[in-house]
Amino acid sequence: MEYANILVRATNWVGDAVLSLPALRAIRTRFQRAQITVLARPSVADIYAREGVRLLEYTAPRGFRGIREQWALARELREERFDCAVLLQNAFEAAALAMMAGIPERVGYNRDARGWLLTKSIPVPKYGEIPAHQRYYYLEMLRRANWLQEMPKVNEIRLEGLDQAREAGFRLFAASGAVGDVIGISPGAAYGTAKQWIPEYFAGAAEKVARALNVGVAVFGSREEAGLCESVERQLLARDVSAMSFAGKTTLREFIDMASVCRVFLTNDSGAMHIASAAGVPTVAIFGATDHWATGPTGTLARVVREPVACSPCLLRECPIDHPCMTKVLPGRVADVALDLLSARAGFPG
Repeated sequence: MEYANILVRATNWVGDAVLSLPALRAIRTRFQRAQITVLARPSVADIYAREGVRLLEYTAPRGFRGIREQWALARELREERFDCAVLLQNAFEAAALAMMAGIPERVGYNRDARGWLLTKSIPVPKYGEIPAHQRYYYLEMLRRANWLQEMPKVNEIRLEGLDQAREAGFRLFAASGAVGDVIGISPGAAYGTAKQWIPEYFAGAAEKVARALNVGVAVFGSREEAGLCESVERQLLARDVSAMSFAGKTTLREFIDMASVCRVFLTNDSGAMHIASAAGVPTVAIFGATDHWATGPTGTLARVVREPVACSPCLLRECPIDHPCMTKVLPGRVADVALDLLSARAGFPG
């Protein structure tokens, strides 16, 4: 069946949005004549800004407290006359909104008790049925909907429009007063502190890399992470390393642009990790509480550093003991991996 006007409901987390890009591109390839509109929260919308799709942002509160705004949004969507909705988000509310909007075909995984709201209710893959990495989770939904003949092999995820991003990134750094090249670091993680490497370790690793490359350090994070990032910034300045915190001072679009011109990026398992990796930046990610096989960065320019302690990955928000998966990963080790990655990259073709 062909569709002319497709609505794609984006996921709500930055990392998930990046990992779902191969599925969005597969939809574009399968339905080349269709207009494709992505419905996304403002917190992730900039990820799609250069993806060649129409973008709608929505701010309706979740759950019953946002029912009035959700009905208003449903009326707006009804006027768009979409003939198919693809729900990359797993929530009940995503399917309910698509039904309220009168979209006749509603495709999504049968999760969150929403199967009866879907016209194509896709069974959730069981463990071992598909490759472990989450990018294949979204692609498998399309395959089970009979939109893909086979599971494509996706070795890496790259954002569209990277040349534009880099041009904008250089301008943003120049406007900030930063002089010369920088490395990027992101010491926060939205899911919880169990995913966060020790701030002093970030400062130590960044110092070693910055001195080896003779560059400065840009510290990135959300508004909520500003205190953490400023703490790392102060530690670097105290060590006579040029550093500047941009935590809470950039939009997602600006962060994408600025990250894309960093020489290397040091990060926890976070949305920033996925952005940096997808921007084609050499990325070193410290993993502990989460599963690098499922949510790690993709491509030949990414490296994962972890300590395989018995309790990892625990998938907890907060560590109930002494955080051995993070404390055992030392700054010198992460810095060496970053420098080795940059040395190896120098020999890559292109």
